[in-house]
Amino acid sequence: MQSWWMQMTDSATTLELRDSPMPVAGAGQLLVRLHAAALNRGEFLPGGLHGQPDSWKAIGSEGAGEVVAVGAEVETFRAGDRVMGRCPAAFSQYAVMEAAEAMAIPAGLSWEQAASVPLAFLVAFDMLVLQGRLKAGEWLLVNGVSSGVGVASLQLAKALGAYVIGTSGSADKLAALAPLGLDVALCTRRPDFAAGVMAATARRGADLIVNTVGGSVFAEDVRALAFEGRLATVGYVDGVVHAEIDLAALHAKRLTLFGVSNKLRSKQQRAAAVPRFVAEVVPLIASGRIEPQIDRVVDFVRLPAAKARMEEGAHVGKIVLRAPAAS
Repeated sequence: MQSWWMQMTDSATTLELRDSPMPVAGAGQLLVRLHAAALNRGEFLPGGLHGQPDSWKAIGSEGAGEVVAVGAEVETFRAGDRVMGRCPAAFSQYAVMEAAEAMAIPAGLSWEQAASVPLAFLVAFDMLVLQGRLKAGEWLLVNGVSSGVGVASLQLAKALGAYVIGTSGSADKLAALAPLGLDVALCTRRPDFAAGVMAATARRGADLIVNTVGGSVFAEDVRALAFEGRLATVGYVDGVVHAEIDLAALHAKRLTLFGVSNKLRSKQQRAAAVPRFVAEVVPLIASGRIEPQIDRVVDFVRLPAAKARMEEGAHVGKIVLRAPAAS
């Protein structure tokens, strides 16, 4: 089968399309014939989803496809089922998915839409609901709102009844998100948005902030938080992994700072949120209340071009790779 591999160094990444052995479903796993897989910025960052630098690794983290075989102890799915979920080596014709992390694809959802759900929306659910405790009527600020996770956070927050402020360096991207319910658009790439947040919220500040950018905006995020505000750090595309913490603000405003990552979680920990996600978020997608936003669909052999578009920050929503026909 065909599979994309990547080698990452401190200064560059090298992609290679290889003929790879067909994976086998072990106990508790599904063998899935992938039809689509979505890109994530963390896959191409040093120390990100790819893992240790200098090693070659089959890449991809989420996809959608048809179950072709089930491993021992799997009772929830069978061959022929349409599934979406997190899975390693998703930029392949076939991949193994943990049955506990797999989700049935709602009727009417395309392969490409389904492939764009598992990582971005599960991460958004973790940030906004499980840890962020976002409530109707509260204010959410999303740094880098046009990213895949940023758009998912916007959509989920609006479904929860919250107000959303988004930052982006592109006025066109912000305008494209207005139909999704973006309440306040702040066009900036600089850490200068706290005043705008305070003005929009009648000096209250943001109840929850999703930081997809990194350390360069961390201090400004703290300034923009409301009393008992929560700050989620989910990425650092700016490459800045250290930032000052205003302890006086942390103390006086009773702030909560937390990270969102699956890097050190066990399979059981990753799967723990899936049943609640299926119960609370998948119905919103199935009904069309949340529609996964796809920037573009790219043919399998054009992964390098898709990666370049992601690294340029030219996308709004998810970039999806269309898997090749079965061989």
